[in-house]
Amino acid sequence: MTQGERSEPRPEPLSTVPFPRDPDFVGRNGLLDQIHEKASIAGSRLALVGLGGVGLEQHVHASNVARCEKSLRDLADRAKIPGSQDRNANIFQVVGHWLQDGKIGKWILVLDNVDDDELLRKSSAVGTDGQINTHSGTSTQPLLRYLFDSFNGSIIVTSRNRAVALNVASHKNIIELQPMNQTEGLDLLQKKLSIPTEQEIIVRLARELEFMPLAIVQAAGYITHRSPRCSVSQYLEKIQKGDREAARVLNDEAGLLYRDWEAKNSILLTWQISFDYIRWKRPSATDLLSLMSFFNWQGITEDVLRVDQNQKRGRHFTLEQLEDSLSEQDTDNESNGAANTDFDKDITILCDFSLIAVGEDSMSFTMHRLVQLTVRTWLKAHGQLEYWKGLFIKNLSLLGAENEEALDSTTMLAGAYRLVGRWEEAEQLYLQVLETCKTKLSADHPSTLSSMANLASTYRNQGRWDEAEQLEVQVLETRRTKLGKDHPSTLTSMANLASTYRNQGRWDEAEQLLMHVLETRKIKFGADHPDTLTSMANLASTYRDQGRWDEAEQIDLQVLKTCRTKLGADHPDTLTSMANLASTYRNQGRWDEAEQLEVQALETRRTKLGKDHPSTLTSMANLASTYRNQGRWDKAEQLDMQALETRRTTLGADHPDTLTSMANLASTYRNQGQWDEAEQLLVQVLEISKTKLGADHPDTLKIMANLASSFWYQGRWEKTEQLLVQVLEICRTKLGVDHSSTLTSMANLASTYRKQGRWDEAEQLEVQVLETSKSKLGADHPDTLTSMANLASTFEATGRRPAAIDLLRSCVTKQQRILGPAHPETVSNSDILLAWEAGEVTIEN
Repeated sequence: MTQGERSEPRPEPLSTVPFPRDPDFVGRNGLLDQIHEKASIAGSRLALVGLGGVGLEQHVHASNVARCEKSLRDLADRAKIPGSQDRNANIFQVVGHWLQDGKIGKWILVLDNVDDDELLRKSSAVGTDGQINTHSGTSTQPLLRYLFDSFNGSIIVTSRNRAVALNVASHKNIIELQPMNQTEGLDLLQKKLSIPTEQEIIVRLARELEFMPLAIVQAAGYITHRSPRCSVSQYLEKIQKGDREAARVLNDEAGLLYRDWEAKNSILLTWQISFDYIRWKRPSATDLLSLMSFFNWQGITEDVLRVDQNQKRGRHFTLEQLEDSLSEQDTDNESNGAANTDFDKDITILCDFSLIAVGEDSMSFTMHRLVQLTVRTWLKAHGQLEYWKGLFIKNLSLLGAENEEALDSTTMLAGAYRLVGRWEEAEQLYLQVLETCKTKLSADHPSTLSSMANLASTYRNQGRWDEAEQLEVQVLETRRTKLGKDHPSTLTSMANLASTYRNQGRWDEAEQLLMHVLETRKIKFGADHPDTLTSMANLASTYRDQGRWDEAEQIDLQVLKTCRTKLGADHPDTLTSMANLASTYRNQGRWDEAEQLEVQALETRRTKLGKDHPSTLTSMANLASTYRNQGRWDKAEQLDMQALETRRTTLGADHPDTLTSMANLASTYRNQGQWDEAEQLLVQVLEISKTKLGADHPDTLKIMANLASSFWYQGRWEKTEQLLVQVLEICRTKLGVDHSSTLTSMANLASTYRKQGRWDEAEQLEVQVLETSKSKLGADHPDTLTSMANLASTFEATGRRPAAIDLLRSCVTKQQRILGPAHPETVSNSDILLAWEAGEVTIEN
């Protein structure tokens, strides 16, 4: 340095990272050391690549040209870089020249979210308006290349796109970030939670979130913000409840202090950004990802994706049109060759964005479950869910369930069929899965037993109680032997078998099983565990079946109180408990109390779930039933119509729930004397039910009985008799002579005989019904008491008043004790008894 020459002072060290240090930061095992080692080499270019939300960002923001330019200008202003005040200057070039100046010392430049390769590929220039553009004819270089020309410092790029990373750094300088391991994920979740929680629950939640840092932080924020009304276990239950509830929770965007203001704080929205980008760059890749979102997340094989790779891609086909189009096979070799190339390109871009990973065999793929949920949520929001579900179904059906890797996906598909009432298709798939499990695994393998339980559940849906029982007994006995009588899976098998016993009218056996399940769950899980509360609700339902209203009410009240305390007044399980208690009140004739609960449940479900949610529609149907019992026909009709129209739109005209709504509306019409409207609906329901469910399905028999009832009220005795005889014969054959549905059918037919003056035939049936009811249900069961009243009416009609009075007096005495003096049936029969005792002539209604 010559005399008189002054040296420029080296700039003071500074950082433009826009966040304070996160006190809850959890370092990855060896990752920081690896980054430090590579970044300490002068001129190094390092890229961190991974799925959004795995912990990349924390900086010049480089998600797009405008944002990158702003970040660089902020940096230039902070560092007082010469020339940066000229807003017409190319800020990329200005900062790049400054970085090349050795006088500023060592530096590290972090470029965050470089997902689009436009900044690396396209040439740019500054236009006359001072704005950077990518279409000027001026000779220049790609924007970020100005920054990369300096070798005095290090550049770290974060990206979700591996293809971008390869344009920045060499292979050895690309670090692929995976989700945290279990230790790291638990550490982060425990630091972020501000409420004490059992370790087991924390582990389960972290696993369910797949140890994704952003998902963990988001969950902790959600729970903490809503505490004490939301606990870790309740959050876990929400995200396990199904796509709708999980998406609602995981879409929540609680403010996070240590993320960029533009970044999404929701894990689902974060990934949808990648999805939207790929959809713009390569639509066929998002098509492939859409299909993959329906498979089991592990081991998605290439053959299940390409089983019919030349299918037409019209997203607005109906399922029937789709199936027709998929039956047309294209065997053109040239087309197949092009398809192979396209498939590989699709796989590459999905892997580049870490949305899927290639298995070790290079022929199968994995996809995070939360990524699958994200894609399905996007498809539903854009009206494409049913199309891709249909294509998934078709691919599996073409491939066959014997493909071992497709077993889990086939099971999931069968479950979807069962949920929408397509029981025969569900049965066919479950049978295929069961046979494959038996062949490839063993008869007592857990997967085999689960398949048997699923098939039994489908049989229950179809009213095939004996077949369901046979499978459930086998599953229960095997699990008892292999796992023990108190194992959770064994208890689930007991509860399933108890459900079948209830449907068969075998109340004592159902009660015995449910009592064991309840007592065991109380001991193992606690009195307020969700599984324990479910067992209590099941036992209360069995008590309702037996007419033990007081015992049912006692349990229903206890469950409701616990749910309100532990879960909150508007939790779905709390609302279900309210509906159960309301059902008990309805059976007791306590209409006002039932109405109060049902109105509350309906309003809460409308607010929390939406007016079209299945649970909301169930609440509508329940409240309409109460209105019918109160004789408030207009209100009942209004709700029945609303539920019917919504179910037709959302579920389809032949869905079982839609048919139930049609039958409910017909019942309201019948009560209003609108016989033609009621008959028209019931005939329509009956035809659909016979076609979809079968002529001997329990729901079909109920509809036939309802139509017979409509004929009965119109005095059309021959048509009534014809239907009831048919119902009775099927019930005797399918359910047995002492099943409750068989007894109801006999009572209805006897009532028709009474109207025709066929007293002997009526009495013969009524005596049989009464004796069987006493034997099977008990002398005090409400149905038994109804049978006593019916037989008393026949005695009165045939001139045997003393016998009629004695029988009805016994009936009323029991009804006053069991149902209560204010119950409608007690009141009605008491009035008839008083009239008979006073010697008055009564007319049967």
